[in-house]
Amino acid sequence: MKTNKNPDLFPNVARQKLDAGELAVGLGVRQGRTSDTAMVAKSCGFDWLFIDMEHNSMDLDAAAQMCVSALPTGVTPIVRVPGPESFHATRILDAGAMGVIVPHVDTPDEARRVADICKFPPLGNRSVPGSMPQLGYAAYSQEDCCRLLNESTLIVVMLETEEAIEAADEIAAIDGIDVLLIGTSDLSADMGIHGQFDHPRIRAAYERVIAACRKHGKHPGMGGIYTPTIMQKYVSLGARFLLGGSDLSLLMQAGRERMRFLDSLLEPQKDSEVA
Repeated sequence: MKTNKNPDLFPNVARQKLDAGELAVGLGVRQGRTSDTAMVAKSCGFDWLFIDMEHNSMDLDAAAQMCVSALPTGVTPIVRVPGPESFHATRILDAGAMGVIVPHVDTPDEARRVADICKFPPLGNRSVPGSMPQLGYAAYSQEDCCRLLNESTLIVVMLETEEAIEAADEIAAIDGIDVLLIGTSDLSADMGIHGQFDHPRIRAAYERVIAACRKHGKHPGMGGIYTPTIMQKYVSLGARFLLGGSDLSLLMQAGRERMRFLDSLLEPQKDSEVA
């Protein structure tokens, strides 16, 4: 699945949907390690993979294999790196990711550093590699390679504290940052209102970030919220880059529903035994 304009470049479907004003919905990958993960996500209708290297034991090689196998499916591989250090982001971008999510970005200086390490010159100072999987290992001039990857790569910073929310306007103004993703679980913890995702302070945070994104042409994101009514509330406000759930949570949800059904099959038998 390549683009017509640049036939060797795999499309960043998440970016395309965001630029069109549509929802870009990701599947969190915490348990999966196999190369068919993107195919499964595609079959379910997800737009991108949220490959999580912050909250599990996944190593770089496993994440890279999933990224490369995702490219031809049209499901965009995006990796949440463990932290802001440059080698976390650049190594997985070199290995096939079409975006990175950097957690715990609290200040404009930290966001500026993320953009600097993830973008090639002249937009940043990322080191220039050789052939790239995102380009199908086709031969491109260094200039064209850097330009195409700068244009297609999605750079996401997570705002997870009150300090970060207060700096949203300055962060959104930084060239090279594409998405401001609210990590609602950590934000609610920082506010001292654990898990109260419909709290007025959380709503105010979303309103502030969404306004900053609209002002500067960036995309607001929502993470950690899976209650349908609350999701609808923030999507209605303007959230567009969404986490739809993780493989672990969806597996557990489906497993519990199946067991409730199977247990119910014995209910008539139990009732007859009592009678």
